[in-house]
Amino acid sequence: MQGDSAGAAVHHPPGPVGRDHFGEDDRAIPPASWPRRCAGTFLGCLTALLGCLYFLVVGTALGPFLLWPLTRFSALGILMTGARRLTSLERTRRAVFFGDRFPEHYTAPGQKVLHYLAVRSYTGLMCGVVIALLGFGIVLAGLLVRGTARGSLRWDELLMQVLLGGVLLFLDVQGLRSIAALDARIARECFGPSEREVLRRRIDELATSRAAVVRAVDGERRRIERDLHDGIQQRLVALGMLLGRARRGRDPGQADTLLRQAHQESQDLLAELREVTWRVYPSALGTLGLKEALGGVSERCGLPVRTEFDVIGELPQPVETAAYFVVSESVTNAAKHSRATAVSVRVMRRGGVLAVQVRDDGEGGADPMGSGLSGLSSRVAALDGLFRVDSPVGGPTTITAELPCA
Repeated sequence: MQGDSAGAAVHHPPGPVGRDHFGEDDRAIPPASWPRRCAGTFLGCLTALLGCLYFLVVGTALGPFLLWPLTRFSALGILMTGARRLTSLERTRRAVFFGDRFPEHYTAPGQKVLHYLAVRSYTGLMCGVVIALLGFGIVLAGLLVRGTARGSLRWDELLMQVLLGGVLLFLDVQGLRSIAALDARIARECFGPSEREVLRRRIDELATSRAAVVRAVDGERRRIERDLHDGIQQRLVALGMLLGRARRGRDPGQADTLLRQAHQESQDLLAELREVTWRVYPSALGTLGLKEALGGVSERCGLPVRTEFDVIGELPQPVETAAYFVVSESVTNAAKHSRATAVSVRVMRRGGVLAVQVRDDGEGGADPMGSGLSGLSSRVAALDGLFRVDSPVGGPTTITAELPCA
C-alpha cells in the first residue's frame, strides 16, 4: 500500500481487555476471592506499619537535611527512593490480592507518592485497630456463649449483651468496608492518573483530534481540487476541442470520427466525475446503507474483493461514513500501491463497537503517516475509535478500525 516505511501503528488507546472483535484473546486478571482479599487486608496492616516506621525513622533522620537548602535535594532523593519502593510493594499487594490493574507506564510524581504513603500508613493502622476490635469482640462473644451455657447470665443481661454486641459488630464491619474502599480509591489515585489528569489528557486529545480533522478536510479539498483540475477540467478542454474540430470540419467522415471520440470522451468524463463525487460522499450510503455502498467499492475496484458484512441494526450516520471511507481508502490504496492480487473486507458489529478490517496480500510497507492513512486515523479518532495499521515489508497489510456506536 502507499508509502515507503513499514510497521504497525495504533492511533488511539486500545479498547477494553478481553476478547477483541476479531477473535484474538488478551489476558485478564480474574476477580479476587474473599479469602484472598482478607489475606491482602491483613498484609496491608503490616505494610502500613512498615510505612509508618519508615516515616518515623528515616523522616526523623533526614529532617535536618530536608530543612537545610544545600542538602534538601539529596535528602529528598533518599526519602523518595525508599518511598517509591514501599509504594511499589503496595502496588504489588493490590494487584496480587485484589486483582487491581493499573497503567503500566504511569509514574506518579513525588508529592503524590508521599501523600499516598502517608494516607496508606494511617488507613492501614486504622484497619489493624478495627480488626483487633473485631477479634476482641469475637473473644467476648465466646465468653458470652460460655456464660450462657453455664447459666451464669440472666436473660436481661444476655439481651443487653447481644444488642450491644450487634451494634458494635455492625459498626466494625462498616468501618472495615469504608477503610477498604478508601484504600482502593487512594491506590487508583496514586498508581494511575487522577480525574484532573484524565480530563486534561482528554482535552489535549480532543484538541489534537480537532486539528487533525481540520488538516484532513483541507487535504481532501486539495485532492478534490487536483482531481477536478488535472482530470475533469482537462477532459472538458479535450471534449471542447473535439467538438470544435467536428463543427469546423468539412469532411463528413472525419466529423463522424471526431464526434465518436467526443462521445467516448464524455463517457470517460462522466465516469471520472462519478468517481470524484463518490470520494466526496457516496449517494448510496445515504439511500441504500453501508452494505450497498461497500458493494459499490468492490465493483469499482480492479482487484477481487471478498466482503464479509455482519451488522444487525442501524448504525449512526458518522460511524457509517467513517467505516465507508476506511474501506474505500484502504481498498483503493491496495489496488494502486501494494501490487496485491486480492483484498478481504470484514465489517462486523459486536456490542457497541463496529469493527472494520481490510486485508490485502500485497508487498506491504504502508506508511501510517501518509496523507491517506493519517486522514483515516484522524477521521476515526474524531469518533473516539481505534485505528491500526499493520504492514510489514513483504506483506500482508492489515488495516483495522474500531468505531464506538453508542
